[in-house]
Amino acid sequence: MKAKIVFLYIICLLLLPCNASPQSKHADVIIIDGVINPVVTGFITKAIKRSVSEGAECLIIQMDTPGGLDLSMRSIIKEMMSADIPIIVYVGPGGARAASAGAIITLAAGIAAMAPGTNIGAAHPVALGGGKMDDEMAAKVENDAAAYVESIATKRNRNKEWAIKAVRESVSITETEALKINVIDLIASDLNDLLAQIDGREIKTAAGVKKLATKNIAFNHIEMGTRERILDTLSNPNIAYILMMVGLLGIYFELSNPGAIFPGVIGAISLILAFFSFQTLPINYAGILLIIMALVLFILEIKVTSFGMLSIGGIISLTLGSLMLFDSPVPFLRVSLDVIIPVVTTTSACFILVVYLAIKAHRRKPTTGKEGLVGEKGIVKSKIDPQGKVFVHGEYWDAIS
Repeated sequence: MKAKIVFLYIICLLLLPCNASPQSKHADVIIIDGVINPVVTGFITKAIKRSVSEGAECLIIQMDTPGGLDLSMRSIIKEMMSADIPIIVYVGPGGARAASAGAIITLAAGIAAMAPGTNIGAAHPVALGGGKMDDEMAAKVENDAAAYVESIATKRNRNKEWAIKAVRESVSITETEALKINVIDLIASDLNDLLAQIDGREIKTAAGVKKLATKNIAFNHIEMGTRERILDTLSNPNIAYILMMVGLLGIYFELSNPGAIFPGVIGAISLILAFFSFQTLPINYAGILLIIMALVLFILEIKVTSFGMLSIGGIISLTLGSLMLFDSPVPFLRVSLDVIIPVVTTTSACFILVVYLAIKAHRRKPTTGKEGLVGEKGIVKSKIDPQGKVFVHGEYWDAIS
């Protein structure tokens, strides 16, 4: 009897409607909060494919970004333009922004929406990792970006004059201005308001024109996987910098105390993760060389008597290398001073402490072996004439008078 009741209970559960299931009518939502990088590109690409395969009514990209890498932005826009379902970009919540690459991604959406208290624009291209471009190259890059954003705005029937100004003059506007001059399609206070406003709208997709039916449908939030979250975190220049410093400290401790193993393992892992992060960041190799030079100077301080001059040089080299490590005119691709100052201070203190302990150990009187017997008292066990036996430190030693 119990088995029958349990069986009927399970059947009832299976028959209950589940609004959030992929089979029911729903709108997929992903949240992009941070820099546009290759990890974000992969996440959006996977989300689009999943939304198509699960029959989502649309995919909403809720975005708050200062911008990011041009290559990543273009890859995202390609995926959006070739998607078989409507892609909606919603700049929100209040206080969010779609700057630089984010502005162009918003323009490329099937429907572009913003929350109250948000802004969009400032899409002028900047050079990363290679110093300042010459005038001719800068003009080429700017013209290419302007033509690109003009083509996107034209395809989506949006204000191409403003789009070009956003690239050439880095103009930025509020959501109210954006709606007024046809940069976006609507202003929505939240996702529910967004779904209510887009219901019944027709959007061109790669599969043809689709009429949205979004009234009272459920949301299905797609989250980044653990792997993607880790990779996205590693793409942060502050994290990459800290990993590099931990790696160098670990290697330094291992070289100073051979056989410790643990510092060397942690250092090697941290360095590998740091160099992985560097693949998506504008690295200045002069900065890396200065940091490595600082490590060499700290090691030499143990071997060479310099009265602290090598340590001072190491601290200066470490500080300059940290400031120069990421060569970018945009703040979100540079290491923050709030990170550099405590890291340089802590790292320098650790290096100097190890140097001090090493020098102190070298100057300490030996306590083992025959060198440790100098000045010690022992018991003569046989006549020393000229050679005999003495008992010192619980051991018998040959003594010569």
